[in-house]
Amino acid sequence: MSSIKKAFENGKAFIAFITCGDPDLETTAVAVKAAVENGADLIELGIPFSDPTAEGPVIQGANIRALSGGVTTDKIFAFVRELRRDVKVPMVFMTYANVLFSYGAEKFISTCRDIEIDGLILPDLPFEEKQEFLPLCHKYGVDLVSLIAPTSENRIAMIAKEAEGFLYIVSSLGVTGTRNEIKTDLASIMKVVRENTDVPCAIGFGISTPEQAKKMADISDGAIVGSAIIKLLEKYGKDAPRYIGEYVKSIKDGIK
Repeated sequence: MSSIKKAFENGKAFIAFITCGDPDLETTAVAVKAAVENGADLIELGIPFSDPTAEGPVIQGANIRALSGGVTTDKIFAFVRELRRDVKVPMVFMTYANVLFSYGAEKFISTCRDIEIDGLILPDLPFEEKQEFLPLCHKYGVDLVSLIAPTSENRIAMIAKEAEGFLYIVSSLGVTGTRNEIKTDLASIMKVVRENTDVPCAIGFGISTPEQAKKMADISDGAIVGSAIIKLLEKYGKDAPRYIGEYVKSIKDGIK
């Protein structure tokens, strides 16, 4: 399928989430390159949506800023096509099912293949309804990344068995956002996952410090950080990429 597994071939992976178009696509491009140059192994690109139900206030704000700036799915596709000239690490889109429905699922997924997007994360797509998009993803060689949450319980084995690309382990209940501590019993979730799949797993939601990232990477194959990066974009705007590079390096050094 895709080249997502490459992100996990050199030890623990660091996955950076960046919302496309916040504050503009030019800044997004520089931010992605800064993240990759400083050790990000996989880039998760958020396609803004008006009702991002999995997101906390920080990423909601990024969605609003990007949409207010006139970002569209077509502009993001063109942007990624250009970005791919310089960025060689795996990249996935994180968005919502409605974005695919309104664009046309086959048109959307076939374009992902054309612009070398390796996977799709759709947090509002229940595992039981993934057949809505899975055949198209297989047709065009795009991994449909599954999520496992603390509430998945007796569904963990089932979701893990059918995983592709990587498994996104949600660290905490609630929406995205930085947290002071992560209290979920992730070790027992990981145990069930390991018994049912060889697909790599990365933990996200709530990670903001190198210490948290190391803790999560120690029990999985990698750590995902979003809100902490978006906070830098919110604070520094067009100047944020320099700070993002420094931040990514600190996290990557932390999980090595």
